[in-house]
Amino acid sequence: NIVHTQGYIHCHTPATDASSMVKAVADELFDYFTGMTLPAQVRVSMACCLNMCGAVHCSDIALLGYHRKPPIVDHDSIAKVCGVPLAIAACPVGAISPDKTAEGG
Repeated sequence: NIVHTQGYIHCHTPATDASSMVKAVADELFDYFTGMTLPAQVRVSMACCLNMCGAVHCSDIALLGYHRKPPIVDHDSIAKVCGVPLAIAACPVGAISPDKTAEGG
């Protein structure tokens, strides 16, 4: 198994979605684990941000997500989210704000 953090499902500061990356890596490494072709046990882990909740510093192979550029907010998608107050509260840098247009109030 690959140890990983929850990514966008739970983390407030993810740089990537851990689950999708872990699935892709696991698919590539599957034959090595089932065929017992590696010389020893290998620990693989993935952390979706620099907080490293997945203990990547203790692993043989570590994947760590980090932001190269600030995330871009898609205002059309945010306007359609039913949990907008939760989305606003979850943003650590305050980049998401209520719509201040004539229609939005």
